[in-house]
Amino acid sequence: MTGVLAGTTTPAHAVQVIVISVGIPLVIFGSIAVIVWAYFRLQAHRADAVAMAHYRKLAEDAVANQEQLRAELAKLTEKVAAVEQLMRDVG
Repeated sequence: MTGVLAGTTTPAHAVQVIVISVGIPLVIFGSIAVIVWAYFRLQAHRADAVAMAHYRKLAEDAVANQEQLRAELAKLTEKVAAVEQLMRDVG
């Protein structure tokens, strides 16, 4: 019998055992690290998307309010012009 069964190992076999015993956990832990990193990056992108949606809604509301204020200002300008004309006619 030779190899592991006989209790003797060759240097090449010892290197293979070390590479496998270190390499497999390294690949597993590396994969877990990449998965965790990708998950948290995805969560950050989701949070950014939610914030951007809120900003878009806020901008749309601001534009609508601005248009409403411009319309009210135009009405007030017309009324002030009418009052000024009335004052010119009277005085």
